[in-house]
Amino acid sequence: MFSAIVAVGKNYEIGKKNQLLWHISDDLKNFKKITTGKTVIMGRKTFESIGKPLPNRRNIILSRTLDKVEGAEVFHSLDEVISLFGKSNEEVFIIGGADIYSEMFDSFQKLYVSFIKNEDTEADAFFPKINFSDWKIMEERDYEAWSFKILEKIQ
Repeated sequence: MFSAIVAVGKNYEIGKKNQLLWHISDDLKNFKKITTGKTVIMGRKTFESIGKPLPNRRNIILSRTLDKVEGAEVFHSLDEVISLFGKSNEEVFIIGGADIYSEMFDSFQKLYVSFIKNEDTEADAFFPKINFSDWKIMEERDYEAWSFKILEKIQ
């Protein structure tokens, strides 16, 4: 089962120049809590922005150019990932970037979204707009600078 975990701004912006737009400590702790012990899938640029495999997770990097990364598995196509995990009951997290989110959006069963109460007009990477009529809110928490929602696809 594929899930997305992402932090978006007011205009669904998620990045600029291959970097996160915001560093909210509680949001990063929430990301760590949710993904620890799970499989995370990311694109090469996302991996490069992080700089190393995330600890205590199975790291999968999608890349046409990388062949081997210590502490991670490299796949060369989304088709490989989908054939490996597509029918699995295991919750697998897509953690970025924008192209992978877009290509996988229809495959997501759950969205873990931090809605940042800010915007960045210079952003160059975006998450697909969420049509909330297609999703049921399973959990919702509000904070001063952001809110967090877990959305489940309506079947």
